[in-house]
Amino acid sequence: MALSVQRNLKRIPVTIDGKEYLARDGQTILDVARENGLRIPTLCYTPKLKPLGSCRLCVVDIEGTPTPVTACTTQVAEGQVIHTHTQRLERLRRETLKLILLKHPLNCAACEINGRCELQDLAHRYDITHADLHTYDVRPFAFEQQEYATPLIEYHPLRCINCGRCVQACTEITGVGAIQFAGRGSETYIAPVLHNGQTNCVSCGECMAICPANALTEALGRPKGKPWETTSVKTTCAYCGVGCELTLNVVDGEVTGVTPSDGPVNHGSLCVKGRFGYDFINHKDRLKEPLIRRDGYWEQVNWDEALDYTADRLAEIVARDGADAVAGLASARCTNEENYLFQKLFRGVIGTNNVDHCARL
Repeated sequence: MALSVQRNLKRIPVTIDGKEYLARDGQTILDVARENGLRIPTLCYTPKLKPLGSCRLCVVDIEGTPTPVTACTTQVAEGQVIHTHTQRLERLRRETLKLILLKHPLNCAACEINGRCELQDLAHRYDITHADLHTYDVRPFAFEQQEYATPLIEYHPLRCINCGRCVQACTEITGVGAIQFAGRGSETYIAPVLHNGQTNCVSCGECMAICPANALTEALGRPKGKPWETTSVKTTCAYCGVGCELTLNVVDGEVTGVTPSDGPVNHGSLCVKGRFGYDFINHKDRLKEPLIRRDGYWEQVNWDEALDYTADRLAEIVARDGADAVAGLASARCTNEENYLFQKLFRGVIGTNNVDHCARL
């Protein structure tokens, strides 16, 4: 254990863009750069996944190395002299972006993530427009409509930049491995992994959340609205007692989508219910006030009247038929503490063990 701690604390001197920094043993060049406020462009990289090195935008020069290397996958070594923004590197990055944008249409105005898109930000940074894309006489491959691994997500192959984030997330975060690359070259696309004609996708939406180019969208969702039209409301998922944090995206008073928050419980992940099951919030049949049935009709009442009525009816039934004539069904949406109090009410106050929980059904 002591040796491991000593190795992690070892400091390595490296020079980046003419200035010396002390890096930790095992850090990548990108780690050191970001830790010290140096900006190296990336597209496939995200801290949630192991480095991919597929987009080639984070290339840097190391003195003594004949060709540029990817900063996200190259570990620092003692005495390295690294250059991150030479004219050659900037030219390589611009050409790489142009090749990526040959496949991804620059119709940003019609895109739902216009204004908060990583690819759009890079195109703006390197001043790439439609006119620049005529350098290469290449036409995008015409993809046929592809079925995705889950009907809850729609795949747009013409937007896909084949960065590999979604495939990696399905393996590393969810541990399912339900999607893969299919095809070759410019005809590469994302396809489901089939087992006897079936996919094992759990519809968690991790692939959709981590996509940098809006190639994966909600198939059943409402129009999302532009970023400047959207209000973000941070809350806790109500589907179970785990306590996952999420952000509701609200447009004109209606929830149009869910974005996971990096909370202490879920660390930016959500299940299928938490990510896609938000339509009940604005549903016209949702109950917002307690109701009591009187003379065959439901009458809206306040909470005090509803609680008094419930207590009186429970006492009446117990007095007439005994405590075992009453049963309680707890909710999976409650916390463990709330469910504990619920069962204590039935066992300690009403006097029955007829208590169950919908999470096990």
